[in-house]
Amino acid sequence: MTVQWTAVAAFLYGEVGVLLVLCLPFISPLRWQKIFMIPLWSKMAVFWNKMFLTIIVLLIILFLDAVREVRKYSAIQVNEKVANVNANAIDHIQMKLFRSQRNLYISGFSLFLWLVLRRTVTLLTQLAKGMSSHAALETQVNDATEAAKKYLAENERLQEALNEKGSGENKEAVETINGKLRKEIGQLKAELQKTTNALHKANNEVAAVKKQSEGLRREYDNLMKEYERLQVGVSVSPCEPSVLNCAAEFCLLAIYNAKNLPKPVVQHKVEMGSTP
Repeated sequence: MTVQWTAVAAFLYGEVGVLLVLCLPFISPLRWQKIFMIPLWSKMAVFWNKMFLTIIVLLIILFLDAVREVRKYSAIQVNEKVANVNANAIDHIQMKLFRSQRNLYISGFSLFLWLVLRRTVTLLTQLAKGMSSHAALETQVNDATEAAKKYLAENERLQEALNEKGSGENKEAVETINGKLRKEIGQLKAELQKTTNALHKANNEVAAVKKQSEGLRREYDNLMKEYERLQVGVSVSPCEPSVLNCAAEFCLLAIYNAKNLPKPVVQHKVEMGSTP
């Protein structure tokens, strides 16, 4: 394996490790947000978009190069079989074809997992912000409720004290005070209703982000199962339309992930051959 493909394979293993750590259930999104707020990460965030686009371009170039190599050696293998060339030449061509197919899978999965990693970090950040706003809204609701109860208790005590005196002047003063208290209570009730609506909206947003995170986790698990199956079962075989379909599917998935579109349901079949 050449230096560039060794680097791509190491990058793929690193992506798998980082995604596994990000999907650990006992690390909350708020803790991830604190980690992302470290000064070192803040400095790196300035170059994050440029680095992301650069790596995307490099992986796409490597992926297209792997597709070209697969097509090249597949065509050569077919021509050699037709020309009845010796077995050593055919074995050498099959070895080259196997390496090109391996590079195709490595670059394709690296490209896809890079997009998944970007989306996972974005969802964790959004979920952490939603949880923070949810906690702040709960505190505001509790404070408003306690203040309303306090004002109501003071109003009741004041009414009892003024009713005991029973004088006309006191009644007028009581009515004035009661009017002010009613206005304050109405304002507090309106503020409480507004805060309750905001809390309900925040709960809905948090639930939606949690559903998106669960769907992404299920998609990642399915992808890891398919990757393990391909690593165990991949072997030397001519490049048939299934390989081209696989490449097209990787490109399609990358485009859908980049545009945040719902992914289509794609079915493909990889035919396995015997290893030389």
